Amino acid sequence: MVYLDRFNDTPAYFAGLFFESVAFLEMNILAKFVQYYKPYRFLFYTDMLCAIIVSVVDLSFPQIFYYLSKNLFTLDKQTILQSIGYVGLALLALYILKYFCQYFITCWGHIMGARMETDMRKDLFNHFQRLSFSFYDKNNTGEMMSRLVNDLFDISELAHHGPENIFISALKIVGSFILLMLLNVKMTLILLVVTIIMVVFSIYRNLKMEAVFLDNRRKIAGVNSSLQDSLAGIRVVKSFANEKVERSKFRKSNEDFLASKSKSYQMMGSYQAWNSFFSGLLYIVVIVSGGISIANGSLRLTELAIYLLYINIFVQPLEVLINFTEQFQKGFAGFRRFVDILNTAPDITDKPGALPLDNVTGEIEYNNVSFRYNNDYDVLHNASIRIPAGSKIALVGPSGGGKTTLCSLLPRFYDVTAGAVTIDGKDIRDITLESLRNTIGIVQQDVYMFSGTIKENIAYGKAGATDEEIKEAALNANIHDFVMSLDQGYDTHIGERGVRLSGGQKQRLSIARVFLKNPPILILDEATSALDNESEKYIQQSLERLSRNRTTIVIAHRLSTIKNADEIIIITDEGIKERGNHKELITKGGIYAHYYNMQFEGLE
Repeated sequence: MVYLDRFNDTPAYFAGLFFESVAFLEMNILAKFVQYYKPYRFLFYTDMLCAIIVSVVDLSFPQIFYYLSKNLFTLDKQTILQSIGYVGLALLALYILKYFCQYFITCWGHIMGARMETDMRKDLFNHFQRLSFSFYDKNNTGEMMSRLVNDLFDISELAHHGPENIFISALKIVGSFILLMLLNVKMTLILLVVTIIMVVFSIYRNLKMEAVFLDNRRKIAGVNSSLQDSLAGIRVVKSFANEKVERSKFRKSNEDFLASKSKSYQMMGSYQAWNSFFSGLLYIVVIVSGGISIANGSLRLTELAIYLLYINIFVQPLEVLINFTEQFQKGFAGFRRFVDILNTAPDITDKPGALPLDNVTGEIEYNNVSFRYNNDYDVLHNASIRIPAGSKIALVGPSGGGKTTLCSLLPRFYDVTAGAVTIDGKDIRDITLESLRNTIGIVQQDVYMFSGTIKENIAYGKAGATDEEIKEAALNANIHDFVMSLDQGYDTHIGERGVRLSGGQKQRLSIARVFLKNPPILILDEATSALDNESEKYIQQSLERLSRNRTTIVIAHRLSTIKNADEIIIITDEGIKERGNHKELITKGGIYAHYYNMQFEGLE
C-alpha cells in the first residue's frame, strides 16, 4: 500500500500504516500455521480430495432429481419401473463412496489435526527449554503451562476443520450459485445481494470477536497461574491457615474468566442470531420472488422445488462457516499466543563458531566483571577474581552482595554486562553451552527433586548411568544405607518435589547426582545452611569428598565449613572488600573476623 507524501502527517496515513502492519502480522501468523501442514501433505491432499467428492455428491443430488423429473418420471409406468432400480443402485454406489470419504475426513482429518497439535506442543516445550533464566524471572509458570496446554486445545480442531470447512463451503456455495443462476437469474441476483450483506456483517462481527477470544486466553492463563501458585505452595498456605486468602485470589481470577467468557457468548449469541435471521431472509426472498415468477409464468412449480433444494445447499455451508467462526477465533487466538512465545528469542545462545570445552583443568578468572538485572543498578561492578585449578575458594558476605550472581555467571545462566569470565583462558561465550554446563556441577540450598524414583533422581546427573554407577554415587554421598533401608530401595517413589524425604536426604541425593556427573568444576551454593547439625555432618563429609581435586566455589553463611578454603572473599553491595585465608582474615580483624565472632562468640 502506498501513501502520498502530502498525507504523511495526517491521521489517515498513520491509520493506513497501522492496518498494513496488522495485515502483515496476521499473514505472518497464518504462514507459520501453514508450515505445520508440510509433514502431513498426503493426509491433507487426500482430505481435500474426499471433501471435493462429498461436495460433488451433495451438489449432484438436486440435479439428478431435476433430470429424473423431466426425463424419467414423465414417461409411462413400465419404463419408470424398469429404470428406477438402476437409478437406485447408482445412487447407492454414490453414497457408499461418500461414506468412505466422510469416514476419512472425520477420522484421519482429525488425526492429522492432533498430530499438528502435538508438533506445536513439542516445539513450544523445546523452546521453553532454550529460554534463559531472565525469561522465567519475568514470567509465571502457570502462564507458561496455559500456553502449552490450554492454548493448543483448539488448534487440532482448527487445523482439521479450517481448510476443510472453508474449502467444502466455498465449493458448495460457488457450485450451487452457478446452478441457481442456470435455473433463474433474477432470483439468484436478489439472493446475492442478501448474501453480500450477510458476509459484510460476519466480517465486521469477527473483527470484534477476535479481541474477546484473545482476552479469554489471557484470563484462563490467570486461572492456571493462580492454581499452580496455590498448589505449589500448599504447605505454606496451610501453615499460615490462609486457605481463605487463596480461595479469594482464585475466585477473582475465576470470575474474571467467567466475565470474559460471558462477553464472548453474548457476542456469539448476537452473531448467531443475526446470521440465522439472514438465512431465513434468503428463504423469504426465494419464496416471494418465486411466487411472483410463477404468477408471471416465467417459472414452473417443479423448478421452484429444485431451486429450494439448491437454496438449502447454498445456505448450509454459509451456516457452517458462521458456526466455524467461534472455533476459528479460539484456535487462532491460541496460536497467536503460541507464536508470541516462539518469537521470543533466547538471550543466551551459542555464538557462531563456538567450540566445545575439552580437557578442562578448571582455572577460572573473572576479569573486571559487571552485571545488572533488567537494566537495573549494577549487582556486580568491575569484580576481578582468579581461581587456580583445583583450588577451593569461599564467597562470604551479606545477602544481596552478588555472591550467587557471581556463581550464576560461570555456567552462563546470565551473561555479563561488562568484562569477561574465562575457564582455562577461554572466554565462556566462545564455548558451547552444553559443554560448558557439563563441566560444572552445582549443589544448591533449595534442592529440586523430580517426581519419580530415587534411582531416576540420582541418574539425572548422567544419562544412561548403570545401576553400579548410581550405587557408587549414592555411597559417596552417604545416602546408600538410607536407600537400602526403604522397602523398595532405589525404586522408591519420592513424591512431588521429594515430599517423602527430609531436607538432608534430598540434599544428599542432589550431591549423588553431582558425583555421577563428575564435573571438574564445582559450585556449592549454601548447601548446608538449612540443615540440622547431624545432617550437616553427613553432608559436609560428602561435600569434602566431592570437592577433592576439583576447582570449587563455595557460598557459605556457616563459616565453620570454609575454614580450610584456599581463599575466602568477602563480597558486599560495595564489591569485594576483603580476601585471604581464614588465619589472615581473622588476624586482620575486618568484616570476616566480625562475622566469625558473631557466630562463635555470640557477639551482636
